[in-house]
Amino acid sequence: MLSENPSLEEIAAVFENDRFATQAAGCRVVEGCRGRAVCDMELSDVHRNAMGGVMGGAIFTLADFALAIACNIGESPTVSVDHAISFLRSTKGSKLTATATCDKPGSHLAFYTVVVEDDLGKRIARMTATCYR
Repeated sequence: MLSENPSLEEIAAVFENDRFATQAAGCRVVEGCRGRAVCDMELSDVHRNAMGGVMGGAIFTLADFALAIACNIGESPTVSVDHAISFLRSTKGSKLTATATCDKPGSHLAFYTVVVEDDLGKRIARMTATCYR
C-alpha cells in the first residue's frame, strides 16, 4: 500500500481517507514505518460517554487507526480480521497516543500489539490484532 519508507506527509495523505478516524474522531499520524506506527488524538466532549469517561469506541478507533498504518507500510494491502482490547483504566489526561508494533509479520497472517497511553504517562488500553495480507 505504501512504500517501505514513506514520509509522514505520504502516510497522512493515504490515511486521511479514513474519514471516521481522521475527521470524526480527530486521529492524527505522528510517525510510521514498516511494522510500527504512532498516532494521537486530542480528547474533547465528543469522545466522552454519558458518565464523562472516554468512550471505549473512541479508544478503539485510535488503536485501530495506528494498526492500519503499521500493517500497511511496506506490505501488501492488509486488513484486520480479529481484535481483542483490554481497557486498563480511565484517563484523566487530555490526549491519547497509540503505538502499534508488529509482533510477527507473516506472508498471509500478521500479529500486532497496540498500546494506548495518555499524556499523563498512564497505560489506558492494550489491543492485540490478527491481520490478513
